[in-house]
Amino acid sequence: MSAFACARHFLSGCAAFALTLWLTPAAQADEPVDVELVLAVDVSLSMSPDELEIQRHGYAAALTHDNVLQAIADGAYGKIAVTYVEWAGTNWQRVIVPWTVIASRTDAERVVAQLSAQPPNSARRTSISGALEFGNDLFAESGYQGTKRVIDISGDGPNNQGAPVNLTRDDLIKQGIVINGLPLMTRGGFSGAYDVSNLDRYYSDCVIGGPGAFMIPVNDWTQFPEAIRRKLVLELAGPASPQWAAEEATHPPMVLAQDKPATDCLVGEKMWRNRSWMFDSR
Repeated sequence: MSAFACARHFLSGCAAFALTLWLTPAAQADEPVDVELVLAVDVSLSMSPDELEIQRHGYAAALTHDNVLQAIADGAYGKIAVTYVEWAGTNWQRVIVPWTVIASRTDAERVVAQLSAQPPNSARRTSISGALEFGNDLFAESGYQGTKRVIDISGDGPNNQGAPVNLTRDDLIKQGIVINGLPLMTRGGFSGAYDVSNLDRYYSDCVIGGPGAFMIPVNDWTQFPEAIRRKLVLELAGPASPQWAAEEATHPPMVLAQDKPATDCLVGEKMWRNRSWMFDSR
């Protein structure tokens, strides 16, 4: 074969290879959705078994609520991608529901079925920063392209392990991720030494962030299902929507992210270092 023919054969092979790559699923564009939503739920030992079940049932009820489904339907694409993660310490994160599209009640019920398939497990320590970093990694492999990326994080105590939560929060905000919070100001699990009375202020100053970020405190477990439903509607509908205005009209205003922290964002780490209970595992 002549040098010219060899070169032509080589280029033809490259073109065919490039066409094959273009046609493979890996090379296809990510599926567009209105929101990529990470539901990050605290399962540290400070949560009692009953509280863990209340959390699961609350999210299940919210995801199938008419108002939430309507907020999804009203989006430009009429669908969201969601994943449900339970977390505790720095290296303890479990994906309970992998990335799934919700565009209908049937889709939402499929997510609920996965939530109900096995009981939740508890683990030691509380690393909000670890949960946020894990959520950030999940976006990178979601296979979806959302007009908004949101981590919806709930928990009943401050960060006491891993990187400082405010620094992790700031890094995610720079990447265009919004972090909303649901501080659980309840007392029912293995708690005491590491409780903070102003957990709502801690979440406002140290955890949430990004455009339109907000948090809704839960002062009693009876409030939890409604708080979850409301937060999902607000996250999916957006500040300019009629649903947002309706929620504000019928409920006390949510707490928005503050411009400058007024809370010690290392309070959890300091309490852990100064702990008097060597076997307290929150």
